[in-house]
Amino acid sequence: MAPRCWRWWPWSSWTRTRLPPSRSIQNSGQHFSAQEQTPQICVVGSGPAGFYTAQHLLKHHSRAHVDIYEKQLVPFGLVRFGVAPDHPEVKVGVSGFRLGVKRLWSRYWRGREAPGPHGMTPGSLEGATPWTLWGEGGIAMGPGSAPPSNPPPWAWQNVINTFTQTARSDRCAFYGNVEVGRDVTVQELRDAYHAVVLSYGAEDHQALDIPGEELPGVFSARAFVGWYNGLPENRELAPDLSCDTAVILGQGNVALDVARILLTPPDHLEKTDITEAALGALRQSRVKTVWIVGRRGPLQVAFTIKELREMIQLPGTRPMLDPADFLGLQDRIKEAARPRKRLMELLLRTATEKPGVEEAARRASASRAWGLRFFRSPQQVLPSPDGRRAAGIRLAVTRLEGIGEATRAVPTGDVEDLPCGLVLSSIGYKSCPIDPSVPFDPKLGVVPNMEGRVVDVPGLYCSGWVKRGPTGVITTTMTDSFLTGQILLQDLKAGHLPSGPRPGSAFIKALLDSRGVWPVSFSDWEKLDAEEVSRGQASGKPREKLLDPQEMLRLLGH
Repeated sequence: MAPRCWRWWPWSSWTRTRLPPSRSIQNSGQHFSAQEQTPQICVVGSGPAGFYTAQHLLKHHSRAHVDIYEKQLVPFGLVRFGVAPDHPEVKVGVSGFRLGVKRLWSRYWRGREAPGPHGMTPGSLEGATPWTLWGEGGIAMGPGSAPPSNPPPWAWQNVINTFTQTARSDRCAFYGNVEVGRDVTVQELRDAYHAVVLSYGAEDHQALDIPGEELPGVFSARAFVGWYNGLPENRELAPDLSCDTAVILGQGNVALDVARILLTPPDHLEKTDITEAALGALRQSRVKTVWIVGRRGPLQVAFTIKELREMIQLPGTRPMLDPADFLGLQDRIKEAARPRKRLMELLLRTATEKPGVEEAARRASASRAWGLRFFRSPQQVLPSPDGRRAAGIRLAVTRLEGIGEATRAVPTGDVEDLPCGLVLSSIGYKSCPIDPSVPFDPKLGVVPNMEGRVVDVPGLYCSGWVKRGPTGVITTTMTDSFLTGQILLQDLKAGHLPSGPRPGSAFIKALLDSRGVWPVSFSDWEKLDAEEVSRGQASGKPREKLLDPQEMLRLLGH
């Protein structure tokens, strides 16, 4: 299925391309009555932002009906297609929810009103506590209470199971294989529902915009992650792993995920849900060295300590860090926030301290290596002599200007060439416009909004990455989505949404049927899920993901 990505429209063209306003939304003189009507709400996107938004709406309004539309045939978004296969604990929510408990404890429950995510304080939303916003009523604790010694049941709850319970609600429906902006327009959804929430995430990657980027052997990290995680549009990526050296541009968690998958012994991956095609390619891989390159210095890396520790301890590998990159860093990190300070201390120890006997022996026997290159910015992908593929990358040497958040890398005029046969760009994801009727800021890569209300489009909301940009972890998205849901319900209560019944999915399903589109229900997904689990059992894997949408439809009898 072709990826949804409308190309940019200038601001001045939106008024020309916008579809006629919905009569029922724009021209209604009456307001919605929560007591008289069932609010019909549509969520576009079934990743964490979409499901957390739906969960909040269903929990906090006893009559609301929520329909979730998804362009893939299967649900769960980045939980399925973005989480590394060797990180199943993220999918089951252990680290994310445990981190949520710790953060909430430190921010809210020491008897003070410290601002939390998005400036929120415990009393900032009527009838909502930090626990209900984060854990949706998971624990009852008051100011000054001691944090639990063990995470409560909800903190260990399987994220996908949580989403599954939401989708199985008799007030929620899932419609996969429906691409909003192609199969149905946002305006048609607005005509069918009282409110529409855009939660479709960031479906594209930031381009390098350098010569040679188009050469074979150059991929976005997003596509590479999609390839080994079974994203249908990336199933035929077929990266050539016959080279000795790979370069990853970017120093965030995705970059470390990709480096770790490239260097992990394949037998450590064979019991995960990595695709069989990717596992086969990694078994044949000749990649021995991975360089992870950043424009700025150690203090500005975007990865977190968990991912760094995994790289340092990765079996069969050794780190390559230049102690010169860390000169003077010890004094500069003293005032850093604790998470950043701990990360820098680990980097410093790894780069400058002599390892113990056991660790030294492990590193000496390692057949693979990875390293961090700082103060380097990509300038050009260098072609092979015949010009048919990537053979290296030219890096501009940089230095830092400015302080704090304003620190930026500027070229010194020096360059260096780094030979490699594989270049992976991991400089960020970006959202795309979904429909010409929806405003979009191409510079920020978001739908312009105020607290989740789309600017100048009544009844239209957004949550997740398309609301705030592709930043944060799953708990960040959870909080953000709950806040959008809360804002929508506040508008509903205040009478800001239009009155009168809306046909909801009945109208949309008729439109899709007339256009030859077959929506996939959640019960259909559960059949596909059972098939994946069955296929995985033969090789001891949790599942073998289905990759071909046409095969999925055939299995469902379409």
